[in-house]
Amino acid sequence: MSGKYIQIAIDGPGGAGKSSLAKGLAAELGKTIPFVYVDTGALYRAVGLYVLRRGRDTSSHEAVSSCLDDINITMEHKDGRQAVILNGEDVSGLIRTPEVSMAASDVSAVPQVRQFLLSCQRGIANTVSVVMDGRDIGTVILPDADVKIFLTAGVAERAKRRWLELREKGSAKTLEEVRAELELRDKNDSSRAAAPLKPAPDSILYDNTVHDLKACIEWASGVVREKCRDKIAALEAEASLTEGKR
Repeated sequence: MSGKYIQIAIDGPGGAGKSSLAKGLAAELGKTIPFVYVDTGALYRAVGLYVLRRGRDTSSHEAVSSCLDDINITMEHKDGRQAVILNGEDVSGLIRTPEVSMAASDVSAVPQVRQFLLSCQRGIANTVSVVMDGRDIGTVILPDADVKIFLTAGVAERAKRRWLELREKGSAKTLEEVRAELELRDKNDSSRAAAPLKPAPDSILYDNTVHDLKACIEWASGVVREKCRDKIAALEAEASLTEGKR
């Protein structure tokens, strides 16, 4: 188990609903104690965006590694949303395109990139209670997380969700194209040598094909409150004491 703070890892393939669950769960648990949502996938997307901008091959380990010394990524909270800052620029919207999504999958297979971002992710989790979502949180980033959830959903439903999301942003991609890209990324993520996508042995599997976000958040919140009862009580007491001193 982790130390003083609560660590929750949510893993799964693209379109399974990890980000929605992680955001909602952090907000629910954050009603009584400080909780932060960390979208680790956004970090890889930012690296992928930078490599694309440099005109380098995102599938070349050497090309990607040569870019890392010039990359600085931080996360900020702006107007209630998580902002990803790449070398001083807010790229939160730019990293959500299909092109950057594939680039993120490519660079995530580079061991040097994973090491580059590892200390950043663990550093955050050691200073505040977190909900992190990604593809290797429970297996690599936070192996001692208090709660590990592996979210799954059928590929047809995941493709539909991603297609609707992209359509709202003005994308002209067809549902078939989105599904093909999703299946390719699934294959890449599951077969890569560095931290492949797979459930941790002690993770809890949740099939999210029938999308009911409220029910999913309620279920996850119940799991956390049951498994982390003592930590939650201690952190709530600390939060109450801090508030009383103001």
